[in-house]
Amino acid sequence: MKNLLKLFYFSTITILFINCSKEYQLPENLVVHDFVWKGLNAYYLHQDQIADLSDRRFNSDQQLNAYLSGFTDYNTLFSSLLLNTDTKSTLIEDYTNLDMDIPRSSFVNGMEFGIIAQPNTTTNTVIGYITHILPNSNAATKNLKRGEFFNAVNNIILTEDNYFDLLINGDTSYTLNMVDFDGTTVTSNAKTVALEKENYDYDTTFLEKTFSIGSNNIGYLMYNNNLSKLSINNLNNTFLSFKNQNIKELVLDLRYNISGGSFAKNITNLATIITGQFTDEIFIKEEWNSKAQPWFLENQPDSLITKFPAKLNITTDFNSLNLTDIYIILNGNNFSGSSAIELLINSLNPYINVHIIGTNTRGNNTGSITLYNSQDYDFELKNETHTVALQPVVLSFYNKDDQTYNEGFTPTIATCPNEDILNLGVIGERSEPILDKVLEYISTGNLGTNVTCNPNNFIYLYKSIDTQREFDNGVFIKQDLPNTY
Repeated sequence: MKNLLKLFYFSTITILFINCSKEYQLPENLVVHDFVWKGLNAYYLHQDQIADLSDRRFNSDQQLNAYLSGFTDYNTLFSSLLLNTDTKSTLIEDYTNLDMDIPRSSFVNGMEFGIIAQPNTTTNTVIGYITHILPNSNAATKNLKRGEFFNAVNNIILTEDNYFDLLINGDTSYTLNMVDFDGTTVTSNAKTVALEKENYDYDTTFLEKTFSIGSNNIGYLMYNNNLSKLSINNLNNTFLSFKNQNIKELVLDLRYNISGGSFAKNITNLATIITGQFTDEIFIKEEWNSKAQPWFLENQPDSLITKFPAKLNITTDFNSLNLTDIYIILNGNNFSGSSAIELLINSLNPYINVHIIGTNTRGNNTGSITLYNSQDYDFELKNETHTVALQPVVLSFYNKDDQTYNEGFTPTIATCPNEDILNLGVIGERSEPILDKVLEYISTGNLGTNVTCNPNNFIYLYKSIDTQREFDNGVFIKQDLPNTY
């Protein structure tokens, strides 16, 4: 997009403003309104389904401005021009905060946990269970492990009314009162653990290890970070270790992944680290709306295609594994696969065997772009009178075989929506039921037997990892756009 001030006019926009006077000045109070309408009119994926975005809706700037004046604020205007089912398109009030490559850090004690309603009681008491402990955190220095239970903080019994304030919004330090829980009965075990929140920088990976099954080396990677450029670059270093160990198959565990930083280029780089044998082959195809797609096909068709790259960047090679099989663990209704992971799955499918472990994915097959108020909607020549940007859905993704995934993916191995909190096992060990099932499938081809989900009928109220997951407004792309003025 940079430095590309093309002399192209969308024919529909030319028709739209054919009666416009060259001397006409846009009222200052409608600058953002005008940007919102014209940006969505040009690039919103569903433009042809919104009557007020029709190219023939207004015959002049004056008519358009009269319509825009009917909205007291541009947020209301923006919302009114979207499909009712569109939850991804976003208006950004301050684009100076749009940094998608900030290293992940938080103020935490390092204990990730869930909360269930205590069964067999008429009170509203709850039970906490530990899902995992962040490495090198405060909690990692304490006698805590995955699968333990607690029911009080500072000797205050946890209830549905107070657990959030005590555990999340409360003091930076507190003491857990631990209990034993067999699915029915809660028994105090007199164990207490003091925790303190601190500034914490997340490692790129949570856990990596290798399993040797027969003559086969299987890599296991639990990844709970985002998918930013920085994270993917760091993952390339992680994969060097796998490469040196001659990994033949990879288990990518994303059940605690937060997504975020989801640019198509980052996903393409991740796919190339996983494979590496498909350089310059098509990874992604894009389909824009009925106005933009014909122009791209005629003027810059190559921009609609993303290929497997040859290098991570100018100076860095990929530590590619050249895999033919990957096993991706997703888990539960709360995380059935982000847009980025679905794009990865769909785009890899024509090339290698992608085995999905989890529940049905959602079908988030659309991509977004950031539009600024400038002639080609790029950042460089933006209007300096405001800081509003648009991030509308603008395209659908397809793979090299023209397959998309708006209906989502059905897992190869189905898992329960929630992990069995009475049998969580140890992450990265075969005592952990989901990993064990995957390794059994890899070694024998056996899909295993169906298990009864939630036989105790627990009521799941909260999972700390869910609040950390970034809102999924699709995968972002960067595209050279024509000058539409």
